[in-house]
Amino acid sequence: MKQFDVVIIGAGAAGLMAAATAGYKGRSVAVLDMGKKPGRKILISGGGRCNFTNENASPENYLCQNPHFVKSALSRYTQHDFIELVDRHGLEYHHKTLGQLFCDNSASDIVDILMTECEWAGVSHFLRNEVTSVEKTESGYLVSTSEDDFECNSLIVASGGLTMPKLGASPIGYKIAEQFGLNVLPTTAALVPFTLHDHDKQRFDGLSGISVDTQVTSEDGTQFRENILFTHRGLSGPAILQISSFWQAGQAVTIDLLPDTPITELLENWRDQHSQKSLKNMLVTILPKRFIEAMITQGDIIDKTIKQLEHGEIAALSDYIHNWKIKPNGTEGYRTAEVTLGGVDTNELSSKTFEAKKAPGLYFIGEVIDVTGWLGGYNFQFAWSSGVACGGAV
Repeated sequence: MKQFDVVIIGAGAAGLMAAATAGYKGRSVAVLDMGKKPGRKILISGGGRCNFTNENASPENYLCQNPHFVKSALSRYTQHDFIELVDRHGLEYHHKTLGQLFCDNSASDIVDILMTECEWAGVSHFLRNEVTSVEKTESGYLVSTSEDDFECNSLIVASGGLTMPKLGASPIGYKIAEQFGLNVLPTTAALVPFTLHDHDKQRFDGLSGISVDTQVTSEDGTQFRENILFTHRGLSGPAILQISSFWQAGQAVTIDLLPDTPITELLENWRDQHSQKSLKNMLVTILPKRFIEAMITQGDIIDKTIKQLEHGEIAALSDYIHNWKIKPNGTEGYRTAEVTLGGVDTNELSSKTFEAKKAPGLYFIGEVIDVTGWLGGYNFQFAWSSGVACGGAV
């Protein structure tokens, strides 16, 4: 039997942040993880460069059934606080246009920083320890793993969601919540590519790899302005990943293929300067050639000279270009999703400490709870913020 003040289940972003924070307070801390090394999801994030926060992070960038829940943690440990931390460690990083911050070298730099902080804070790590059971004791909690038993006063569940099962994703956090009477909201894959119905896959066969700058709108009116990417199975790219969090099965999404310029304005200019040229030859100057050729082959876009276009044809073309509707067949699921939507109901938790209201000394942080950020470093920022809030409370 190993005894600690604090036991943390999960050596991911939120768990390691909470561990270092609690350790610096003088708490004895044990981090348990079933994997061979810590921070496995961090290591593959951002294409191996880890988009570790966003300069624009605010409560508006998060989905949660209680939209006020994230405010406390995000305001007490902001993106600027985390940037200050990585600056102190000499991390080399770069900014992107939408506020994303990426490591210059490798995502392992972020894991190294977290592990260094944990080392300085005196945190103990127990890898390859799969949690098998959790029990309430008189003084706290007893956590049994495949290797040992751990007794603690405070138990922090930072086990993540169901995304990327190859990295050891597990429902253990949800099971612990339910064991202690907490409500767990239905979960689904989020920030995930769409798959298409067979007839659409056939229509877009050969377009894999094409990227288009668009504005994508869900049926609830949510919009994102970023690229879409055609894949062998459907649609991906930042705009699709973003909108997937707001999409429900059976719904369509609307894609504006020319969000900056009405096609009718372009046609007027072309009519003056290029009236003898074909519509196809003009459209391929503003949209990918393979896409336009495929749409003409399918009959979605007609091909005439500019001067031959009639009013009805122009209206139809405008509607197609600016209101292109696609009804996905589904998503690629947890296998490729970035995060899990849903999870432990935040109404069961204190927004200041993340302690379960029904189970004193039991805490839930990070992806395991019903907080899902936009694509672009927002989920990592919530991991840092919730980790600090919780680690400072135990």
